[in-house]
Amino acid sequence: MSLLLDKIVSHLENTQSLNNHIADNGLTPVVHNLQSWQTQRLLASHDDLWQTKRFKPAMQFFIDELYGPKDFSQRDAELAKIVPKMAKVLPEKGLVSLEAALRLNSLSLQLDLALIAQLKDDALNSDTYFRAYRACDNQSQRGEQIQLLEDLGLDLAQVVKITGISTILMLSRKPAQVAGVSSLHEFLENGFKAFKKLGKVEDFINPIVSKERLMMVQLFHNDIDDNPLPRL
Repeated sequence: MSLLLDKIVSHLENTQSLNNHIADNGLTPVVHNLQSWQTQRLLASHDDLWQTKRFKPAMQFFIDELYGPKDFSQRDAELAKIVPKMAKVLPEKGLVSLEAALRLNSLSLQLDLALIAQLKDDALNSDTYFRAYRACDNQSQRGEQIQLLEDLGLDLAQVVKITGISTILMLSRKPAQVAGVSSLHEFLENGFKAFKKLGKVEDFINPIVSKERLMMVQLFHNDIDDNPLPRL
């Protein structure tokens, strides 16, 4: 448990350092633009899931809480305040999911900055993204990013099965506001709502992971004339 909490602290510190770098160098609009484009790419690549009622809440959660251009600083600041107490408040499965989400957030931000460095002043489109993505030469990190997405989805599916978790989240909403951790509580509650009616989570996760892994390989090894990215 101690190691898990140490990892959570490390991810929070890494993300804060990256956000400070972004703010200090005036990169906030550039980062948000890239994240917005990547969100649209994700939705275009997995439009069949996005248009399916059963899967849409889970897709929305990934976009809103993990992958899109949302400011997570309030949530992270709240987390930093209560890290020592989290082991007493959350079941271990919840902590595992939270650790994966924070690592995914930190790694994704790091990868975004690497892309921006390669894009320089190029207009963002499918072709310039393809070239910048390949120039980053970080396939192992991209593989980890996809693996974290898979792990998180499977972890959340286990969290929603915890006996009484719905009641716990509902009853803790007001205390969370009083304690100043409402953003953290909202993140957990949104994750629960998104996954509680998903059914067999593999039906959602496996198609995303398979397609993303194939696209990653194609981006690193295909010719520019064989760009797998959708035209946005």
